[in-house]
Amino acid sequence: MGRSTLEQWRMFHAVVEYGGFAQAAEAIHKSQSSINHAVHKLQSQLGLQLLEVVGRKAQLTDAGALMLRRAGQLLDQAEQLETIADSLAVGNEAELRIAVDEVYPQSCLAEALAQLSMEYPHTRVELIESVLSGGPERLLEGDVDLLVAGQVPPGFLGEPLLEVDFVAVAHPDHSLQTLGRAINLQDLETERQIVVRDSATGPRRDSGWLGAEQRWTVSHLATSIAMISRGMGFAWLPETRIGEALDNGTLKELPLEHGARRRMALYLTYADPDKAGPATCRLGELLGEQVSTLKPFE
Repeated sequence: MGRSTLEQWRMFHAVVEYGGFAQAAEAIHKSQSSINHAVHKLQSQLGLQLLEVVGRKAQLTDAGALMLRRAGQLLDQAEQLETIADSLAVGNEAELRIAVDEVYPQSCLAEALAQLSMEYPHTRVELIESVLSGGPERLLEGDVDLLVAGQVPPGFLGEPLLEVDFVAVAHPDHSLQTLGRAINLQDLETERQIVVRDSATGPRRDSGWLGAEQRWTVSHLATSIAMISRGMGFAWLPETRIGEALDNGTLKELPLEHGARRRMALYLTYADPDKAGPATCRLGELLGEQVSTLKPFE
């Protein structure tokens, strides 16, 4: 069992911070005698001299300097505990779990989470980056409080968030880009298509055209983009993730006869809107605000 108390360390810290017993007493609204007694009792309990009086000023000993650093950490942690307790007492969540489809713009997600961090600094966030039905599966299993995905699972109500265009692209030097004419399905069948695997662990859902004989499957959009940027194949990729690459010429849209673009809607779905805490509700608002200027939902 510890011999010292948090209050003793707080008074010791105040004496050093404010330059003396009298100054500390005035700053923390305690009597000088109570501070003097607490610090002397602390030294006695520890068997260490923490302060020595030089003239009229109390100065730290070498041992006192070391203990002061540790005491500062202890007091900071105690203050954080009290702040967290206050936050929980008014209903703020200790943890927030969210699944977001990789199609959602990364910069918007980062900005929303940064803002949430400032407003709810003591709420932990578990972020699951999903593909296709992976996020809805997590919602159905009760693993997340909030979902951003292209599907609204049965039994839930989702709100339209954003429409995303998927664009057929390849490297500017890819053989498909050199045909000098509109590309048809027969042309695509002979080339390598890079597709992103559905992240669900149960039954998976395919999306888009999957007719290429040389199809390669990866787990993340970033991998697909990196491979296609190196001329390793073609794919339909979300404009939210490749806009910069299209602008700087790293990727180029394929001139397909039909189906060069397809559109996917993203929805925001709460596990239970009535039980959602303030941090969960605020993150839902932030995710909507971040994409509100990108493309209107038609």
